[in-house]
Amino acid sequence: MKIIIVGGVAGGATAAARIRRNDETAEILMIERGQYISFANCGLPYHISGMIEEREQLLVTSEPAFTERYRVDVRSHTEAIAIDRKNKVVRLRNVTSGDEYDESYDKLLLSPGAEPVRPKLPGIDSPRVFGLRNIADMDRIMTHLAQHNPRRAVVIGGGFIGIEVAENLHEKAVFTTIVEGCDQILTPLDYEMAAIVHSHMRDKNIELYLEDKVEQFEDKDSHTVVYLSSGRRLQADLVVLAIGVRPETTLARAAGIDLGSTGGIRVNSHLQTSDPDIYAVGDAIEVTQTISGQQVLIPLAGPANRQGRMAADNMVFGNSKTYRGTQGTSILKAFDLAAATTGLNEKQLVAADIPFLSCITHSGSHASYYPGAKQISLKLLFTDKGEILGAQAVGADGADKRIDVIATAIHGKLNVEDLTELELAYAPPYGSAKDPVNIAGYVATNVLNKSHELIEWKELRAALETKESDMQLIDVRTAEEFGFGSIPTARNIDVNQLREHLDELDVNKPVVLFCQIGLRGYLAYRILTQHGFTQVRNLSGGYKSYAWAVDKQANPDIFDYEDIKRRDPEEIEAERSGSCAVSAALIASGSTGELHTLSAVGLQCPGPIMKTYKAMQALDDGELLEVTASDPAFGRDIRAWAKKTGNDVLSVKAEKGLVTVLLRKVAAVAAPAAAESLDKLTLVVFSDDLDKVMASMIIANGALSMGKPVSLFFTFWGLDVIRRVDAPHLNKPMMDRMFSTMLPSDADHLNTISKMDMHGLGAKMIRKVMHDKGVETPGHLLQSLVDGGAQLIACQMSMDVMGIQAEELIDGVEIGGVAAFLGEAGESGTTLFI
Repeated sequence: MKIIIVGGVAGGATAAARIRRNDETAEILMIERGQYISFANCGLPYHISGMIEEREQLLVTSEPAFTERYRVDVRSHTEAIAIDRKNKVVRLRNVTSGDEYDESYDKLLLSPGAEPVRPKLPGIDSPRVFGLRNIADMDRIMTHLAQHNPRRAVVIGGGFIGIEVAENLHEKAVFTTIVEGCDQILTPLDYEMAAIVHSHMRDKNIELYLEDKVEQFEDKDSHTVVYLSSGRRLQADLVVLAIGVRPETTLARAAGIDLGSTGGIRVNSHLQTSDPDIYAVGDAIEVTQTISGQQVLIPLAGPANRQGRMAADNMVFGNSKTYRGTQGTSILKAFDLAAATTGLNEKQLVAADIPFLSCITHSGSHASYYPGAKQISLKLLFTDKGEILGAQAVGADGADKRIDVIATAIHGKLNVEDLTELELAYAPPYGSAKDPVNIAGYVATNVLNKSHELIEWKELRAALETKESDMQLIDVRTAEEFGFGSIPTARNIDVNQLREHLDELDVNKPVVLFCQIGLRGYLAYRILTQHGFTQVRNLSGGYKSYAWAVDKQANPDIFDYEDIKRRDPEEIEAERSGSCAVSAALIASGSTGELHTLSAVGLQCPGPIMKTYKAMQALDDGELLEVTASDPAFGRDIRAWAKKTGNDVLSVKAEKGLVTVLLRKVAAVAAPAAAESLDKLTLVVFSDDLDKVMASMIIANGALSMGKPVSLFFTFWGLDVIRRVDAPHLNKPMMDRMFSTMLPSDADHLNTISKMDMHGLGAKMIRKVMHDKGVETPGHLLQSLVDGGAQLIACQMSMDVMGIQAEELIDGVEIGGVAAFLGEAGESGTTLFI
């Protein structure tokens, strides 16, 4: 029997080797268009950074070695250009010489893989724009890195390849930006799980643009400009396209072989195409998703290898093996995190019209008392009968193990209750007596038996935004935790004192409970339901999941492209080896606490202080934080901040335009609510001049980050600052409507400055300078005040005069009069009129 295999790599090479093991007499011809018949394409990004040092490590086998071992007629640099199905002949062409010839077959296997999506955008043929699909692509990128020493890279696409490329370019000391058209990266994950990775990418100083697309590229002498649909322009010395792939079906389509609804080659359960003598495997085929039963494209190496092996058996022995579909289990390394998934996510379940329930848990990778335990966030999706539909895990350690266990459970048709009974390996360095998989099973089982009702972050946020709910939102964490940040409108009742405060709650109104990760919320749930409360729900994943999901996901404009300087390779190597630029300060201080690092590069005041404040909150006493900022005033500001908050400044070092500060956590930073009353700051915002408003916002944010309670009293023109851009249409008297038409619509549309206004041109110039220097917009600064718990008061008298109604103001604004202002000012150590 003569078998021709079109395409090597995973599916084709695996099939060729399996056929030889099955049949020593078979004549096997393997055709590969490229130079390499089998290479580790999943490892390509890691050669860019040098993580995989030797290029040859990516070559699974060579043509001579494969031929010698398996006696396969391997023809690289050869392309299959046509199939004559009637005469069972394949037309081949040598891509080097151009010679064409025919080869007959008894059985034919198509394993052409997938081709990268490369949209027809203006300028996409630039020599600085690359793809990464094979060894040749990687070689071109490596040559460009060696010859041009790029400082700035833009990666188009936030899928697996895009994230891997971005990480490895960053490790190569290249400032890297990711542009993704969706509202999240890594679409196999649900939004709130991807938000964990977003946060980590921001911490790693990866610039992230979401819901933005590339419109064109334009080459300049020294760089390429990437134009985005949002109007932004990014400078790049290197661009990598990682938009996705589509099945390579040119040969099959020309031969009249049926394609499926997804665009992939349609195969039956034996991996046969519509021609019984032609089989197909790998990224080119559509497969049955094992849970939904729908036809999908899942371009993964594991399924391709299994398909190659099975197709080989069926071609040699007849259709004896049945492919049961693809589950879609995958994992990605994103810097220090692993993001893993199996089965279906929420979007896929909704698209397949499959009802589902879900729960989110946060557990340790191993026993918490053994050093080095890392958090694993695990989301489980299941039916109301307990059937497992999918799972996602994100964590620095152990996410792979948990997803593999659940993937096996799905394959074995176990249910969520079965997860509670799994006996998994346990010793303190490796796991917990109650493994995260067991815990997810416990929570899901409680949901099914109605002993625990959850509410998702999306539903809670929507309820809070409507302001029409009579829901009682209770934060059951400690008072200290509550003081460091909570969900707006929440009331704090520590779960340990909940029983003593039951009479303060209305048993007839809905109650939503939350804690940090969900456990104390569940305990509070059980207390309330056993005391007659019937409308109780606990926030799935707790405040941790909610905060991640509602946080700003993208971090655009963190790089000053004009002034960007290449990171020092010695500095990068020092980071990798654990060496620290401030090690002398560590020794001098006698510090033994764990060292954490934080980048505030690209942020302008008060950004670095605010970011440091949040980071220090998460540390334990004695732990160290090394902060790097590009704001030249950071060294001065951080000393004042540390003195105010009781933390130690061990060293301040300015070098190469960066300020590096080493801090030691001395005591828990006091929450704003716990500060002394006379330490309060009150500002009267009277003006809507852009420069004056910016001054008030920066001062207020700075005070808030230092633990000061802050109140802002908006009066007359200052009311424009707190108007909402999406204000509803209201019936107003004519004079009020005239005011509304003439006034700025919100904080980001203030159109005058107090000096050199030049009929509005000055404000435009100021905005341009602010954008170029990375200064936050008034809207972002205002939102930071709201998120940080600042008190915003609108003057009722001024609202009446200006014709502004409460419905036109942003969320979180109180309505008050002069008495409210005087009350706040009386408790303040500082009162400013701007």
